[in-house]
Amino acid sequence: MPNPYFRFKQFTIWQNRCAMKVGTDGVLLGAWANVENAQSILDIGTGTGLIALMLAQRSHAEIDAIEIEKNAYKQALENVEASIFRDRVNVFHCSLQNFSQQKTYNLIVSNPPYFVQSLKNPAQEKILARHNDTLTQDDLLFFAGNNLSENGRLAVIFPVEEGFSFIKKAENYSLFCSKLTRVMPREGANAKRLLLEFSQQKQNCQKSGLQIETDRRHEYSGEFKQLTKDFYLNF
Repeated sequence: MPNPYFRFKQFTIWQNRCAMKVGTDGVLLGAWANVENAQSILDIGTGTGLIALMLAQRSHAEIDAIEIEKNAYKQALENVEASIFRDRVNVFHCSLQNFSQQKTYNLIVSNPPYFVQSLKNPAQEKILARHNDTLTQDDLLFFAGNNLSENGRLAVIFPVEEGFSFIKKAENYSLFCSKLTRVMPREGANAKRLLLEFSQQKQNCQKSGLQIETDRRHEYSGEFKQLTKDFYLNF
């Protein structure tokens, strides 16, 4: 049974009522997304509130976080209210399609639903968290295309195949991949995830790689420790 909470250096994430628990994907995105000059940030599908709180720790921005699943929303709200960043993070219980704020965002982040055509888990909360029935790639791209500031950025994490598909689809919304990091689980392994950043300006895409573990199981690489050292207690 997963631990009901996950303690980071500057905040604690309770996850006992949330279908999708704290995982490496969320930590990677929260630590990797570029917050430079960001005054307004939106976290789409915040779940436990993990990424929103990580971005609050890394910036001075005002952060909006939305979550459609009721129990996850309540948990995110509690996690935010218990943190030192509560004055800068606003949690909303709504879908992206029904979210309307009269402002643009310098940064939009999402750890989006992965499974487009896979069999669904019978637990409704996991269906909402893991499938794209309520948040399609087109929904995400349409919103970003219309709600990013002029120099704003969209940052997401996907499995490799879905990530490359997302890059192609994004161009239909005039969003272009400006940064791509292949995430390898360990030395010598194929990439399992893509960290992707998009902007509204065409430019050369900066490509890099990130290895989570060394060739020894459960021994984290120096680059992973460097990326996440401000969050994990043992780094």
